[in-house]
Amino acid sequence: MLLSIENLTVRYGQETALSITETLRVEEGDRIGVIGSNGAGKTTLIKSILGLTPYQGMIKSGLKPEEMAVHMQFNEYTDSMPVKYIMEAILGTRITGNTRLQELISYFEFEDCLRKKYTKLSGGQKQRFTIILVMMQNAELTFYDEVTSGLDFETRQKLVEKLTEWYRDKPASLVIVSHYYEELEMLADKLLILDKGKVIDYGRKEDLFRKYCGRAVIVTDNCERNRSFLEKNKKLASPAHLLAVSCETQEQEEQVSRLLLQNNVNYKRSNSDIEMIYINARASRVGEEEAK
Repeated sequence: MLLSIENLTVRYGQETALSITETLRVEEGDRIGVIGSNGAGKTTLIKSILGLTPYQGMIKSGLKPEEMAVHMQFNEYTDSMPVKYIMEAILGTRITGNTRLQELISYFEFEDCLRKKYTKLSGGQKQRFTIILVMMQNAELTFYDEVTSGLDFETRQKLVEKLTEWYRDKPASLVIVSHYYEELEMLADKLLILDKGKVIDYGRKEDLFRKYCGRAVIVTDNCERNRSFLEKNKKLASPAHLLAVSCETQEQEEQVSRLLLQNNVNYKRSNSDIEMIYINARASRVGEEEAK
């Protein structure tokens, strides 16, 4: 076990920003996606683990905070020299004498950026620069906080593909904060769902999908025609423009699929949709609180 969190509370004045009453564990090789709306406590959790904000409770780890690596959402560097020299100063090594650093620069296609000043880099280049610095720590546990924030879709996609490929066969554990579900589909195998500073659920993606969504989900446009076709099927919480049906068995899935195909209705089938997990986990928590 790399990390254990027990009865963690973080307060800012009179406001409770984070309250974790159950025990959360991070194991070697875990890839944990942290999801929640703004103010859910995602960044506060990372800062607590790294000792950057006061907390009450217990955080146990065989690693010291300085042995963990972190990519925070906002990073700024001096603009008085090319980023090549900033990189070498921060890392305490010359690029020409460090094969690992050369590999990362090449892997992230950063060679042509080395002589630019930081403010002249594009958003994607700035993120790649910081990621290279983070990866050079070769840490057992690395945190990525909104690593693609502010980037356009194509740049985000390319960057996440690079990260996914880099970590695919490596033993490093990752904790990834992101509000882009497609990124977590690629990077994470576990989910920590936070809402208003509290844990809604934590576990493997496939287990949480089964718990909140069923064996499979079929999603189509939310219109009167489609609602009439699916009125007898179990509905899930979903964005207002969509209609989501839970299928607990293969037979149910085949029946729904056949019905929609016969009526020429377009649909999407999924057994790992993180957005559906998040929406229905939150809806389940709200239902439990209203029932009390």
